Amino acid sequence: MTTRILPAVGDPDAARAITTLLSQLPDAEPAGPVTDSTSLLDTLARLAGESLDELPEVVLVHERIGPVPALELIREVALRFPAVGVVLVTADTGPALFTAAMDSGARGLVGLPLGYEELAARVQGAASWSTGVRRHLGTGPDVFSGPGGTVVTVTGAKGGTGATVVAVQLALAAKASGRTVALVDLDLQSGDVASYLDVQFRRSIVDLAGIADISPRVLQDAVFSHPTGISLVLAPAEGERGEEVTDRVARQVVSALRNRYEVVVVDCGTQMNSANAAAVEMADQALLVVTPDVVAVRAAKRMVRMWDRLQIRKAEETTTVVNRHNRNTEIQPPLVERITGTKVARAAIPANFKELQAATDAGRMQDLDSRGTVKQALWALAGELGLVKPAAGAGGKGGGKLVRSDRGAVGFRGRGKDRDRGAVTVELAGMAPLIIFVMVAMWQAVLFGYTFSLAGNAADEGARAATAAATRGDDPVAACVAAAQERLPSSWLADADAPSCREEGNLWKAEVGLNTPVLFPGVGSFPWDVSGSAGAAMEGDGP
Repeated sequence: MTTRILPAVGDPDAARAITTLLSQLPDAEPAGPVTDSTSLLDTLARLAGESLDELPEVVLVHERIGPVPALELIREVALRFPAVGVVLVTADTGPALFTAAMDSGARGLVGLPLGYEELAARVQGAASWSTGVRRHLGTGPDVFSGPGGTVVTVTGAKGGTGATVVAVQLALAAKASGRTVALVDLDLQSGDVASYLDVQFRRSIVDLAGIADISPRVLQDAVFSHPTGISLVLAPAEGERGEEVTDRVARQVVSALRNRYEVVVVDCGTQMNSANAAAVEMADQALLVVTPDVVAVRAAKRMVRMWDRLQIRKAEETTTVVNRHNRNTEIQPPLVERITGTKVARAAIPANFKELQAATDAGRMQDLDSRGTVKQALWALAGELGLVKPAAGAGGKGGGKLVRSDRGAVGFRGRGKDRDRGAVTVELAGMAPLIIFVMVAMWQAVLFGYTFSLAGNAADEGARAATAAATRGDDPVAACVAAAQERLPSSWLADADAPSCREEGNLWKAEVGLNTPVLFPGVGSFPWDVSGSAGAAMEGDGP
């Protein structure tokens, strides 16, 4: 994908240096630099007036731009053109300026003198963010998964809906299929991922809060490697420290994980704050977990509306997962879909707490019974979301090969898409006789109607010919028979009886009986006749 870049640089020497480096970036399309803040805002306004798609993905703002100071200009661009990623170019890369730039709306900061690697990384990050925003606004590409892996957020409509269980099992399913997986606990005040996976930890996401640039080494120090193979970024043990995790920290952490893992699952809890709101905004797939009761469905509707008002995520881009589903309840998935305006996952999680109780009490969710309906439904959900590889092998405790379940999603003991194709083939094979029967019946009905039309038309011509022959003094019966037979195709005439012509009062009447062919004329015919009759008034005196 081509990244359009608009530099805003007042200094001619700096403009040349930036333009030269930008031209070396892969898939970059740099525009000519604008020299002041007024020109930048006017250019963006003109492009936005044509179409949002005409706006550049990235704007580079040099620290010595004028007359509006750089940070104020960044704030103005971020407010007026939120789909544009702004990067500040500055000699001061200290934490104070970095924080001020982020608060103003910048998506990154590049230090002077310019370096190719740093510039490329910041431009790529800003472009990815810009593309994601445009996707949410409905003007960008239909599919966007960021520069690396897939990010899935799991949010509970209210407390107790089971969001953490869903998040943990999605991560386990993805890992079992052979993917690299990170699980992030952004339920900052009351996160339970550590409890569900029997983890004793000292470091958490709070340890990343004061770091301006999260390098792979720094990230690795904050990640807990679980025995199942999942990398965990945990919520702080002291809930009050959750306030230290801002939206900037959440964006940095999720972006860093996305660049290193194929799947990133984020447990956002039930209480919205700036951190998990940022995660939901960045996510490729946002799940909202709800239970089939009035209170939970109302809470889900409130959550969806709040996301829409805050421009975090649109309802149609949200997937609702029905947990503790029971076929006997009045609230079923189609009703949830209609009330919330979201998509509802096909894989509903059944209500069977007995399967969960032992694993939950032991804090070992990875030991959940593979044969249980709850785990199979949760792993089916992972398959529906595309988090598992098509031909997944065994992995993790309770792992196994993933296949199609009775709901058409991924379950256990099979071969993924191969079984899916097989199921479709079997279904089509089972439907084939019915399809053929319907088509044969429709064709035979067409033949019956056509035969009836032929008989009526032949009788009408015969009656007319009889009347004309009687007027001329010729044999009316012979004329009637000849005219009727002349109107019949040879395939129908071969099995037809001779037409019947007679005089009734002042009319000549003709009757023609035809056999309806079976499927094709000449192959055979049904034993009963289709008859057509017609009458014509005598002309003159007649015989």
